[in-house]
Amino acid sequence: MDKFTRFFINRPIFAAVLSILIVLVGGLALIKLPITQYPEIAPPTVMVTATYPGADAKVVAETVATPIEQEVNGVEDMLYMSSTSTNSGTMMLTITFKPGTNLDKSQVLVQNRVALAEPKLPEEIRRQGISVKKSSPDLSLVVNLISPNKRYDSVYMSNYALLQIKDSLARLPGVGDIFVFGARDYSMRLWLNPQKIAALNLTASEVVQAVREQNIQVAAGVVGQAPSAHASEFQYTLTTTGRLTTSEQFGDIIIKQGNYGEVVKLKDVARIELGAKDYNAGLFLDGQPTVGLAIFQLPGSNALETKQAVVDAMEKLKTQFPEDLDYVMVYDTVVFISQSIDAVVKTLFEAILLVVLVVI
Repeated sequence: MDKFTRFFINRPIFAAVLSILIVLVGGLALIKLPITQYPEIAPPTVMVTATYPGADAKVVAETVATPIEQEVNGVEDMLYMSSTSTNSGTMMLTITFKPGTNLDKSQVLVQNRVALAEPKLPEEIRRQGISVKKSSPDLSLVVNLISPNKRYDSVYMSNYALLQIKDSLARLPGVGDIFVFGARDYSMRLWLNPQKIAALNLTASEVVQAVREQNIQVAAGVVGQAPSAHASEFQYTLTTTGRLTTSEQFGDIIIKQGNYGEVVKLKDVARIELGAKDYNAGLFLDGQPTVGLAIFQLPGSNALETKQAVVDAMEKLKTQFPEDLDYVMVYDTVVFISQSIDAVVKTLFEAILLVVLVVI
């Protein structure tokens, strides 16, 4: 051992070159380390989301959260679960699994358990569907849409985010789920007149049933399609109006028909306007209305790469924004990760410098 040490002491230039070479190789290897082979620190999660329009938090907890929790509880490799019910009618159930669990398999198992609970849920929930996704329960960042000169309201920005931005961001690698804060989907709002409804001996449920029956998309069929009693040289595919799109079309929905041909239309008993689906929740930034796209990271993905992908996508989408529409990122947890990495790198170089000074 003494000979080995003295070999480098007697040859300082060789020792210095070898030390520099080791440092360079280590520096190159630092950025190429197989981090995907490291074990997962945070346990994987699956999120179940359902919406019950018009229900408060208590009703959602009793009629939606409880049946789903009873069926999902005890799913294979589950550690624990937690749920949140809001007054906007939304229920979010987060199931946490053991580290190293195959999340694709766990998602399927949770989906099967949720399917068992569906017969116990309200009809409105079953009609809208229940979402089961692999996603982290913690927010990574929020993209806020703003109108600096107040040209657009929250309804416009919400629908622009849903139609033009959300789907593009959802396809990015590392993005597990996207939730729109302050979402106000376009909807046809019907304001019934209680006096007119009562005078015509109608109920709100009858009006709703008439709207459902006449605001549908149907296949009208084909005229002249074989086989037929009389041969036809032509076939005609019938088209119908389908779902209604304007307040005038909704106003012509027939609610009631009398014995002598008289009809009662929706516009006779209600005020009809195009607006937001609900106004229960709103989002503001510096006193101005805004819409926030909350980005939830996919378990096991790289937070820095995910954020960079989101930033690049937003810069590309920004070129297509209408005038007076912009975006900002106020909430960003990835900043702390970047600062932590910078602190580690700084500490590493300080340690290397101290070692070099000691050796010299």
